[in-house]
Formats: sequence, C-alpha cells, structure tokens
Amino acid sequence: MANSGTDRLDELEIIVAHQARTIEDLNETVIRQGREIERLERLVEAMVKRFQAVEEQVLSDIPVTKPPHW
Repeated sequence: MANSGTDRLDELEIIVAHQARTIEDLNETVIRQGREIERLERLVEAMVKRFQAVEEQVLSDIPVTKPPHW
C-alpha cells in the first residue's frame, strides 16, 4: 500500500514538472510575441507617417476646381 502512495506522489511530481516547463515555454512565447507586436506597431506607425507625408505632397499639387460641366 505504501508503494502505491509513493508511485502516486512520483507521478504527481512528474506532472507538476511538465506543467512548470509548459508554463515557462508559454511565458517565453508570450514575451517574444509581445516584442514582435511592439516592433510591428512601430513599423506600421512609421509607414503611416510616410504615407501621410506623401499624401500631403500629392494633395497639395492637385488644384481644387469645378469640373468643366458646372
């Protein structure tokens, strides 16, 4: 009977060790993804600024006039 309790405790310790490793792996993944999201957000922000600058240049060159049929 004591052997069964020891086996059960060993099995629980193994399960806890696997779960701890899984949690560490997931944490590393979340951290890595957070960094990647921050990088992509900076990239998108830079692209938006560049697009707005180009848009301002293009829009300022187009005269605002009524179409000929008005």
